[in-house]
Amino acid sequence: MKFTAEINVMPQKALLDPQGKTVSANLKNIGLDALTNVRIGKHFTLDVEAADQAAAEALVKEACEKLLINPVMEAFEFEVKGA
Repeated sequence: MKFTAEINVMPQKALLDPQGKTVSANLKNIGLDALTNVRIGKHFTLDVEAADQAAAEALVKEACEKLLINPVMEAFEFEVKGA
């Protein structure tokens, strides 16, 4: 079966996010003071071939843990949908 995975990777909450801080500061500079605490991450979309939903989720989790994230600095969440 074919599935599609949507993966969001974000910096760990305890770590500073220099890109997010820069965007937050510039939002203030352009008069958008109500927008604060910007965090910048990555988004991945990929196709998965697996026997079932659980197998697809296991493959995506393994890809995240082994390749797509740095567990010291980043956290991830994902959703797998049937194609």
